[in-house]
Amino acid sequence: MQPLPVEYFAALAGLPNCRHIFTQRIVGIDVSHDKAEALSRLDAGHREIRRAVGIGDWPLLTAEQVHGNKIATADTAVGSDKHFAGCDGVITNQTELALGVHVADCCAVYIIDQNTPAIGLVHSGRKGTDLGVVTNAITQMVERFRSNPAELIVQLSPCIRPPHYEVDFAAEIVRQCRALGVREIHDSGICTACHVDLYYSYRVEKGITGRMLALLALV
Repeated sequence: MQPLPVEYFAALAGLPNCRHIFTQRIVGIDVSHDKAEALSRLDAGHREIRRAVGIGDWPLLTAEQVHGNKIATADTAVGSDKHFAGCDGVITNQTELALGVHVADCCAVYIIDQNTPAIGLVHSGRKGTDLGVVTNAITQMVERFRSNPAELIVQLSPCIRPPHYEVDFAAEIVRQCRALGVREIHDSGICTACHVDLYYSYRVEKGITGRMLALLALV
């Protein structure tokens, strides 16, 4: 059996109250289409991955991803999959809900508060970073769940970086988190454009490509 096309982040893998994954390129699926069609073709593979890691039956909460800074909140139980229009991230303090964002060069930012507990998952590219989308997510976690920034764990996924992109928005995300008082920040340091054998890259593939799915859930 072929291994699942997923990766885990060491900083999050040992946390007892959350699960996470970051999918890679799925071999054999033709994604040379627009975003909607590419996601439709990837859906079965992503569902299989969710089942394999034990969250296949949990509601999946996704953000529309409009390169803005609006964050949706799920602070009550959700009975089925839900898509939040006009948002680029989701925060929750509910267990057995899977938060999801799709990326292909943009950064998926995982935010974990082990003490409350609460989590957030954010889509942050150049525009969203300039608008402070991750800052907004952390601020809302503080306001809604009384999270302490100094006790949060933040993980950045693979994303595009210089010299393949003119702006290092990953470094800016880290700077913004530190400005809020976050102490534990982990960056994969991997450039998606450098590794199109493993990841989809919007820039390299000129916008006709698939998407990686980032998932985060409380247990």
